[in-house]
Amino acid sequence: MGRKVVLATCTLNQWAMDFEGNCKRILKSIEIAKSMGAKYRLGPELEICGYGCNDHFYESDTCLHSFQVLAELLKSKVTEDIICDVGMPVLHKGVRYNTRVIFLNRKILLIKPKTDMANYGNYRELRWFKGWVKARTIEEYFLPRMITNITNQITVPIGDGVISTRDTCIGSEVCEGLWTANSPHIAMSLDGVEIITNGSGSHHELRKCHTVIDLVKAATYKCGGIYMYSNLRGCDGERVYYQGGSLIGINGNIVTRGESFSLKDVDVEVATLDLEDVRAYKGQISSNNLYAASVAKSFPRIKVEFSLSGAMDSSLRTNQPIQCALPTPEEEIALAPACWLWDYLRRSGQAGFFLPLSGGIDSSATACVIASMCRLVCRAVKDGNEQVLSDIRRVTSDPSYTPTDPSELAGRILFTCYLGTVNSSVDTYTRAKNLAAEIGCSHTGVTIDSAVNSTVDIFSKATNKVPAFKTRGGTPRENLALQNVQARTRMVLSYVFAQLSLWSHDKPGGLLVLGTANVDESLRGYLTKYDCSSADVNPIGGISKTDLRGFIKYAMENFNLPSLGGIMDAPPSAELEPLSDGNIAQTDEADMGMTYSELSTYGRLRKIAMCGPYSMFCKLVPEWSDTCTPSQVAEKVKHFFRCYSINRHKMTTLTPAYHAESYATDDNRFDLRQFLYNTKWSWQFKCIDEEVERLKTKNLQLTRENLPSDISDGKETSTHRAQTSSATTSTEVIRGHGEAMTHNTLAQSDSDVPTAPVVTVTPAGDNGSSDDSDSDTVKATAGSSPRSEVRSLASPHVLRKRGHGGDVKDGEVGDDVTKKIRKDVGNGNNNNANYSKKRSPLKRVAEWLKQ
Repeated sequence: MGRKVVLATCTLNQWAMDFEGNCKRILKSIEIAKSMGAKYRLGPELEICGYGCNDHFYESDTCLHSFQVLAELLKSKVTEDIICDVGMPVLHKGVRYNTRVIFLNRKILLIKPKTDMANYGNYRELRWFKGWVKARTIEEYFLPRMITNITNQITVPIGDGVISTRDTCIGSEVCEGLWTANSPHIAMSLDGVEIITNGSGSHHELRKCHTVIDLVKAATYKCGGIYMYSNLRGCDGERVYYQGGSLIGINGNIVTRGESFSLKDVDVEVATLDLEDVRAYKGQISSNNLYAASVAKSFPRIKVEFSLSGAMDSSLRTNQPIQCALPTPEEEIALAPACWLWDYLRRSGQAGFFLPLSGGIDSSATACVIASMCRLVCRAVKDGNEQVLSDIRRVTSDPSYTPTDPSELAGRILFTCYLGTVNSSVDTYTRAKNLAAEIGCSHTGVTIDSAVNSTVDIFSKATNKVPAFKTRGGTPRENLALQNVQARTRMVLSYVFAQLSLWSHDKPGGLLVLGTANVDESLRGYLTKYDCSSADVNPIGGISKTDLRGFIKYAMENFNLPSLGGIMDAPPSAELEPLSDGNIAQTDEADMGMTYSELSTYGRLRKIAMCGPYSMFCKLVPEWSDTCTPSQVAEKVKHFFRCYSINRHKMTTLTPAYHAESYATDDNRFDLRQFLYNTKWSWQFKCIDEEVERLKTKNLQLTRENLPSDISDGKETSTHRAQTSSATTSTEVIRGHGEAMTHNTLAQSDSDVPTAPVVTVTPAGDNGSSDDSDSDTVKATAGSSPRSEVRSLASPHVLRKRGHGGDVKDGEVGDDVTKKIRKDVGNGNNNNANYSKKRSPLKRVAEWLKQ
């Protein structure tokens, strides 16, 4: 009996509806697999037509052309003497299935439909396909005549079957099958299947490169056996980047894994494994054997007179377990969007990129992504990648060009421009100029005041009204309108430069305009509709501000871009309002009324945790209890949802952005929500207010329960009475003050629970409508971030717990006395060295009053 098998799993950079190119890449992968001795070749999901065909799947042409490609594969000599497993759509009895077609030597062995459909996030498979629900059942599929003419088969089996060769048994699950709770590989493994294959179409998200590795290791650790995983790579025409990383695992270990981020169109990973290792491992798991022995209905076996192992295989060396190195988030940002942009550039037929470079973090991060792409292109050419060399020569319209220097390449394909106004600072102009020089791109700097003023003049002549900034006496509406004119003028000029920059250099072609809005600003709506956020593509549109800052630091250290240090240290600013003595007077976080850290939290709760306003408030009250009262949390949550709902309409026109975050705001597919809201959220906010009141009542009850008996009964103590003026009444008195503390005083309803809202929001307009930029007026007090210390002074009889505070009213104790009370009593954190940690602050006050 043969034991050692050679298996190949392939990573392909396919393109939706590119049947000719897809066919060539499939054949090339089979050729490589055969040359490395493989007897089984696995390809990714829907590799023949491309995964991202979407509503093209409704067209009969898509199935027709898929079968035409299959016919070419069957006829090719390349596919002889190797079992080929390819993905394509198949229509059976009027139902469309996402299938695996497994064939050998011009014979189709089995058509295996996908059973578990991905229908969440970016996936909408149930829109076009149905899962096979007839477990362990196969039917006859009548082949098209074009296939029959090649295979001499009229019908072939379709359904939930497995392949049984002379030396092993092979079962297939497709993509989602690995993720679902009742994975098909479990039942197949218990029924004697030793090799599980999975053709997948899994896209990249930050911090999730480990997921497939963990799932495959867990599957084979639990069930035993060999697991082959094949994935797509690249941009197949959509916002996602398929991350490759095809791998093979055995008995809880990974033995080979391909690159996640690469410019290779075809990548083949081959492993030599011993079937006896599988059998020995599975034989030790007695609990699994008990289940296996009780299987009443086996999977239908498709018997094949073919062996994956050779007669004399003892000399073959098997693959040993490896450690899979995972990239950091900064490395992911440097690589994944760069690879996505490369695919977009070479497949769009354009000659490069145009980027409005402002000198801020967002546009600088976008420039760094292009710099990373140039480094990847030069490295691929150096490694002998003929496809990349051919593509870059076509992009640059130079058939003899061979890129070796990333900076020189950037000068050919990246054009940047600083579009300044009278409100722009010298610092941002200098930072943009220095960064462009370090990257090597073609850079210019212009002022656009004449274009901005011309637009405003047209309005003024038509209305006899001259709008003014708020710093010069203008209203909020005037202020926003004047900011938006600058932003939209930049967008118009960006497209002029994109169309004519190469023309001005006597070179052919046009440029793709790059957008620079990050995911947090899109979520908040902190952008002007049809400003520089409107572009052809946006490589950072799915990345948070926090992650972009980390990437800037990474690029500064790894790409030798020292000017990024000043960009990282500068406060983010739109620079759309007049400067103050030549300095920036406007910052993003002050404009938004929230920090970028808060925005990321809101985004994850809204999308990942699926929280509405009330649920978000309930989750954040304990999360932010150290720094915010429930009332403050309520105001912050309300402020976010007002801003989000007022500005949601902007998401309908958002530039197609690279999908990187699981809380992305893409309105096209990923984040399907209305864009016209009742921005008052009256019912939801009422529920929040009721919960705030409930928490107040609960805190009051706890205060009364913990109150010492001598205070709660209103009795005075002899020790304290001796220290009190005869003019005072028989109530407990705070040291040195005539304001009495009684049970009734402590039980006041509102003043006892500090509710000092940090953010006050005034909606722009009585009807809740918005302007195009930031559609509300925000007044944010110092310390509005939940990360800052909110410590307003309370009345002397309001004893604060950690993270709570109240406002000081006229006649109440001042800061100096409060500090004295803190010193004598403790600060509510149970860390005063003079008192036991078991005693509450209220008991400390009672003991102090008795002195």
